[in-house]
Amino acid sequence: MNFQHKELSKGGWQKLSLAEQFANIGSEVSRAIRWQGKDEKLFWSAVERALELFYLTMSDLRWHHRLKEITRLHEVFCDAVLGGEEYNSRLEAIERYFFYYALYSRKGR
Repeated sequence: MNFQHKELSKGGWQKLSLAEQFANIGSEVSRAIRWQGKDEKLFWSAVERALELFYLTMSDLRWHHRLKEITRLHEVFCDAVLGGEEYNSRLEAIERYFFYYALYSRKGR
């Protein structure tokens, strides 16, 4: 796989807490929302980066006990990107889910 987040894919991702990892995924979801319907290339680029971060999170062995949650989030994100036909998913709802992890990861900084 040709990673866009090269430093993170070389082990930097495993140094982040789950909240920080989710916050980073949420940032890409926010970017996808920003470009949806405006710039297709930028939209799909943000989607690809979010998927890459999902894959890095799923491969982080520290979260094996949360793998069901992470893979479900991945599935719902993919559904939202493709129009929400299966689960009536919306990117805005996914962004809201990740927002609280972003707040938590910034707590105390």
